[in-house]
Amino acid sequence: MPAYELSVSVKTQYLPEQSEPARDNYVFAYTITIKNTGTVASQLISRHWVIVDANNSKQEVRGLGVVGHQPLLQPGEQFEYSSGTQMATPQGSMLGEYFCVAEDGHQFEAPIPEFVLSLPRTLH
Repeated sequence: MPAYELSVSVKTQYLPEQSEPARDNYVFAYTITIKNTGTVASQLISRHWVIVDANNSKQEVRGLGVVGHQPLLQPGEQFEYSSGTQMATPQGSMLGEYFCVAEDGHQFEAPIPEFVLSLPRTLH
């Protein structure tokens, strides 16, 4: 088992009540679960996101912590939070990484695997 490892899982949701497709504004929520799957307590310090829409328009977001927190996770502990983004197309994707510092001072990045944001399929 690696000493320094956070695993990241994501659930996404389209928010029709906040979106305005006629104005090319699509809003998505996502819930992220971060679990310390390593053997050393580690703290999430900052985040870096790359958000790409279907027009290949890219925005990058960097910032400290997540939703105002810099969680310190003991081995086996997890932290869950929800956030959101908006884009000009009904489909897009996000990926990125969290910058972390372990209790022993070791610095590492925890990758956030790419996930798709998409309108639910409608049946006619």
